[in-house]
Amino acid sequence: MNLISHRGNINSRDVDKENNPAYIIQALSSGYDVEIDVWFNNDVFMLGHDHPQYKIQYDFLLYEGLWLHCKTIETLSKLVYVEELNCFFHDTDAAVLTSKNYIWTYPGNKLYSNSICVLPETTLQDIKGAAGVCSDFISNYK
Repeated sequence: MNLISHRGNINSRDVDKENNPAYIIQALSSGYDVEIDVWFNNDVFMLGHDHPQYKIQYDFLLYEGLWLHCKTIETLSKLVYVEELNCFFHDTDAAVLTSKNYIWTYPGNKLYSNSICVLPETTLQDIKGAAGVCSDFISNYK
């Protein structure tokens, strides 16, 4: 099962550290994949949930285990054809397909064998049968 830290969170939500490159590397070093929020703005890649916050080099996106939530369609257009990357874009969709053919599934929606269950703690969703889980409390699923 894919165990995916939501924005670098492992044991709880820490909005002050989410999407911080050092926080992400810490989660990767702990053995988890990490979902990050990526922006392409003025020819620069940045991380941040509600707005671009942390400037990064393109090479950062190549870390193994990253799931790239592209925050704009322009960002998706820059990354979707890079074979090494696993990226997706969504807004309020029930589910979207990642570039690696996983179904990124909004909380509470039906799961399939290639689904990633996102934030199951928000709906107390059973993750049985899913390909993975993305959570702020990902250590609970190890």
